[in-house]
Amino acid sequence: METAVWSSYFCELSPEDMVLAFKKNGFHYSELSDEHGWMLINRGGDVKETGRKFKAFADANEVYFPQGHLWLKCRICAPEREQVIKTMLDWLDLFLACGIKNAVLHCDSMRDIVDANGVHVTYSEKEVIAKNAEMLRIFCQHLHGTDMTICLENLIEGFRSVESLMEVVNRVQDNHLGICLDTSHLNLSDRNPGHFIRTAGTKLKALHISDNDYCTDQHMMPFGRGNVDFTEVVKALREVGYGGIYNLEILGERKCPMKIKEMKLEFIRSAHDFFLKII
Repeated sequence: METAVWSSYFCELSPEDMVLAFKKNGFHYSELSDEHGWMLINRGGDVKETGRKFKAFADANEVYFPQGHLWLKCRICAPEREQVIKTMLDWLDLFLACGIKNAVLHCDSMRDIVDANGVHVTYSEKEVIAKNAEMLRIFCQHLHGTDMTICLENLIEGFRSVESLMEVVNRVQDNHLGICLDTSHLNLSDRNPGHFIRTAGTKLKALHISDNDYCTDQHMMPFGRGNVDFTEVVKALREVGYGGIYNLEILGERKCPMKIKEMKLEFIRSAHDFFLKII
């Protein structure tokens, strides 16, 4: 597994400057974040051409994006169905052009849905799963003939467990659908990463690695004051033959000057390269 940090670590930089920052600090792999995805899309024009140009720039600097996070705030089951589909297909086309293999997405818990009359609508658990599966089939169909997988992430509210995600995956029945483990989110629910990883098995295609102390979704870097069992995480990943990047999604480490960010990256790279060798 290659150690990676998601690109939002440098969310204040343009996509190209972010690539150069990772290169400068010895990182060759990253997850393309929602922020940088929107920066690319908002350039206008053909998203496929935008993605190809960005990939060419990143490749030339030996920085690669095998994983990406699709539209972060997307409510895939929102009433504006056609607009959601159009925007999501643009995102998928951008990611395909960028060479991304595993695209992380949030299921829609369908809370706070309001109908055309302004009335809040309540859905049963079965209805929520069915409506998510319906939309995901459309997205997966768009990927047929490609090597991309949409990876459903465990959340803090709704779709917290690996079982709930596997229920959606099994309902859709498409090889272009898998799972992403967020260790910080999981640490606020069942706190058993080994169970999550082994249950997901070969469907686990992406990781959001970070830590917290059970209190809030702090997304700290590992080996601090958090208590996620990363030894168990790595052992279970090896058991199931996980083949993706070991990607750190560390929102809690961004609020500092650029020079300190770079110092943190030096620690992250050396500590995780060591850790992944000894486990």
